[in-house]
Amino acid sequence: MIKLTDELKTLQSIAKTIAKQFGDKCEVVLHDFSNGYDNSIVAIENGHITGRKIGSSITNTGLENLKRIQDSKMNPKDGFHNYMTITKDGKTLRSSSSIITNDQGEVIGSLCINFDITDFILASNTMKQMIEFETPTLQNEVFVNDVNELFDIYLKECIKHVGKPIALMQKEDKIKAISYLDQKGAFLITKSGKRVCEMFGISKYTLYNYLDEIRNQQDK
Repeated sequence: MIKLTDELKTLQSIAKTIAKQFGDKCEVVLHDFSNGYDNSIVAIENGHITGRKIGSSITNTGLENLKRIQDSKMNPKDGFHNYMTITKDGKTLRSSSSIITNDQGEVIGSLCINFDITDFILASNTMKQMIEFETPTLQNEVFVNDVNELFDIYLKECIKHVGKPIALMQKEDKIKAISYLDQKGAFLITKSGKRVCEMFGISKYTLYNYLDEIRNQQDK
C-alpha cells in the first residue's frame, strides 16, 4: 500500500464492522495523513461520541503519539492501546489506535477506536456499593431447611475441632467440644442440650457445670 486511499474501501469496511460489533457506544475513526493532520478524518462511525465527522482533525493525543514515533521512541507497529480519554461533555473513553504505514514504513494514517465506558463506570460504582460489607470477613454461611441440620453440622465441626472421636474424648476434650458448640450458638436450638448429653454420654447436670465453667472462663 502506497497511499491510504489505495485500501480506503477495505479500511472503511473494517471500521464499520467494528462499530456494528460493539454498538453505538463505539466510535471508530480512520485518519489519512497524506495531506497533513488537519481534516485528517476520512471515515468515522458513531461520531456522536466525540462530536466529530469526516473532515475533522487529529487530536492532541494523536499528535503526541505520532511525535513519539517520529522520535523513534515507539515502533508504529506496536500502536497505542487501552488508554483513557475524557470528552468535552464528560464522557470517559477507553481508546486504542493502530498506526497505518506504507510499503516504506512511513506513517500514512491511523485507525482509532474510542469506546464510551461512562455507563459502565456508573454501573461499576453502583455494584461496588452493593457488594461492600461493613465486615469484610468471609462468612461460611450454611443454608438449610431444618435447624436440626445445623446442629448436625455443628457436631461434626466440633469433633473436627477437638481432633478425636467422641468415644475417645476425656473431660477436657468434651469441655473443648461443648465450648465450641456454645460459641456457635448451638444451644439456642430446641432440645440441643438433650442431644449433647446423649452424644457425649453426660448428664444434664454435668452439661450445665461444663457450660458454667466455660462461660466463667470466658468472662475472666
